[in-house]
Amino acid sequence: MAAPAPHGTNQPPKIIVRKIYIEGHGGHHGGAWKVAYADFVTAMMAFFLLMWLLGATNEKQRKALADYFAPTLIDFRQNSAGSNGLLGGSSLNEQDNYPNRAGQTGTRSMTVPVGAVGGTQVGSGEKGTLKDQAALNAQDRQNFSKLRQQLEKRMKTNGSIAKLGKQVRFVDTRDGLRIDLVDNADYSMFDLGTTALAPEADELIGEIAASIGTMENAIMIRGHTDSLGYGNPLDMNNWMLSSGRAEATRRRLAAGGLPDARFERIEGVADREPMVAKDPTDPRNRRVAITLLYRKGEMRGLGSRPTRLASAAPAPR
Repeated sequence: MAAPAPHGTNQPPKIIVRKIYIEGHGGHHGGAWKVAYADFVTAMMAFFLLMWLLGATNEKQRKALADYFAPTLIDFRQNSAGSNGLLGGSSLNEQDNYPNRAGQTGTRSMTVPVGAVGGTQVGSGEKGTLKDQAALNAQDRQNFSKLRQQLEKRMKTNGSIAKLGKQVRFVDTRDGLRIDLVDNADYSMFDLGTTALAPEADELIGEIAASIGTMENAIMIRGHTDSLGYGNPLDMNNWMLSSGRAEATRRRLAAGGLPDARFERIEGVADREPMVAKDPTDPRNRRVAITLLYRKGEMRGLGSRPTRLASAAPAPR
């Protein structure tokens, strides 16, 4: 603020400058330095995470992590993270897939027909097409049907095993064709409490071996018992008996000419899967199941639909 000069003097007017300082009481509560500090902390966390990953992973795992975030080559994805998942390590919206937004192009969109229909060779080869898988499935079912007819005929014409026809059941399962050899109150496939095949049962399994000898299907054998126990379960029990009878059946099939490579699984389940659940001691719970498995690679859509040669005779009460 300027004051007028006094009269009669040549002194310049005095100029007073008034400075007002305003203290900012809230300045320390915020500011750009916090953003910079947050960025620094984030960078340090990422750095320490990177150092931990380098120390906790091997070279192959580090390569898989790098390929996952930058899958520049298709060959990398077979060993990258997520490569064993549904999409094989890729994503739905990546560049190589079908375009899902304006401006995106994809190599697959140039090779797949507009109608998304295939020709006679849909898969990667003769053994890889869906058509051949369906044909393989149908062929197995036809072979199973012929096998059943053949075994029916063999049992009817062979007087020594004709009486066992009522104790043989054919069951279509999702795994293949199961042939149940079932005991009843009048006849047991094995001597009571042992793994020794009865003479007629031995001959019956020989007929089964001859019938399935030319087929390619793998075989699973499962032994079952009733719930009757033993005096000393440490010496003998139903687990040992069921697995022993399954193995005895495998040996008889092998003696009938089946190679060892045909057998995929041999197991005993004791009395855990009874056929007559309401009576665990029923003799029909003692049985051996021989399953012809569907060949590898075919589509299994067959439900469990039991079809019998003849129903097992009920045990007399």
